[in-house]
Amino acid sequence: MPHFFIKSENIHKDCATIDDIETYRHVARSLRAKVGEKLLLIDENEIRYETEITEITPKTVVSSVLKSYKSQRKLDFNLYLAQSPLRSEAQSTLIEKATELGVCGVYPVITDNCAVNRAVAEKKVAKWQKIMFEASKQCERANIPTCFEVTTLEKILLEGGFDHVIAFCERLSVATFREYISKEGKDFFKQTNILVIIGPEGGFSEREFDFFKQNDVKMLTLGDLILKADTAVTVALGNIIYEYNSFKQN
Repeated sequence: MPHFFIKSENIHKDCATIDDIETYRHVARSLRAKVGEKLLLIDENEIRYETEITEITPKTVVSSVLKSYKSQRKLDFNLYLAQSPLRSEAQSTLIEKATELGVCGVYPVITDNCAVNRAVAEKKVAKWQKIMFEASKQCERANIPTCFEVTTLEKILLEGGFDHVIAFCERLSVATFREYISKEGKDFFKQTNILVIIGPEGGFSEREFDFFKQNDVKMLTLGDLILKADTAVTVALGNIIYEYNSFKQN
């Protein structure tokens, strides 16, 4: 069933009206939806509406609300990603997968070995935000993550207010995430703002390793295999989500 975002002001009693141009075109023209077909809608309050189309006009799609409830399609904690932008399609895929895995936001970070010039990265932020929006629709997320402006590691740590900051890197790390939280205990997941840092294909510089040490950033490994940066993002986020779900069950 197609899934779209809608503003709560467009829900009146048991009637939902889609009137923004982009969503209208997707429903009425791209999908060629017809009266009687079902639509899933979700508003900014994360309320999900199961609806049935009752009318399609030249500018709106109107549907009746059959059922509404709070969406559960999001993580129970706040997971953020800071990563050094990759070239072309690799970065687009990375943004898409991070969205599917439930991140609240992505910080594009210019590192010493970054493959993308800062000016180029800044022009890509709007594109990456659009990818997040489309991926959120496709995986029926309860909310849309944010692609923040291009920044630096120093600025993120100064302004972020995270409970835990973890850099996944191989050269100076020996512990896995599981080994790390085993030492930290169950209190780790009681503080729920977690930032994951992934470096560029060329790895972090000596200056950045020193920065991590000076700022008590935990440097962990994803195992013995050397992973490409986009693969490392998926594995790192997946590991944290898996361990969090295991923690909830214990």
